[in-house]
Amino acid sequence: MKGFLSSLLETVEVAVIAVVSVVIIRTFLVQPFMVSGDSMEPNLENGNYLLVDELSYQFRNPERGEVIVFRYPENPAVYYIKRIVGLPGEKVEVKGGEVKIFNPENTDGMILSENYLPKSFRTSGDVEMNLTDVQYFVMGDNRMYSYDSRSWGPLDKNLIIGLARFNLWPLNQAKAIAAPIY
Repeated sequence: MKGFLSSLLETVEVAVIAVVSVVIIRTFLVQPFMVSGDSMEPNLENGNYLLVDELSYQFRNPERGEVIVFRYPENPAVYYIKRIVGLPGEKVEVKGGEVKIFNPENTDGMILSENYLPKSFRTSGDVEMNLTDVQYFVMGDNRMYSYDSRSWGPLDKNLIIGLARFNLWPLNQAKAIAAPIY
């Protein structure tokens, strides 16, 4: 009987440690996220299952080109996934199908080279936006069908949940998600 109780206690102890570990990892380190909608096509599709890194942005700022998950500014209960295009302190101009970035290093503007998008994709809309030191300009990769900063404005840093790191599902599309080099 004593052996049975000892085994039962050990099993309960392992189960408690496992549950606590999962809760800590899920709360502070990584979070699963399922893509819902077509705004990130062709790079991420409806139904893709991602792992979101919640820790990196505690030590560094988000960078241009990274795919992020964030709370929608007009309803923080809703989560969105988009790509960072404009950084804090920059001016973003969307005009004639091109995205142009103005900052102290590019006072004449830099046309964003977006090699991760098919050449047939056009960036619609005419938008000019100056970002404060805590705001980002985000857009979906499927520019014709994405509801993003062109519609609802800049994204405050405090709404960012984390960085999309891995596409885990479906298995034939499993890959690390890397930011492009501009």
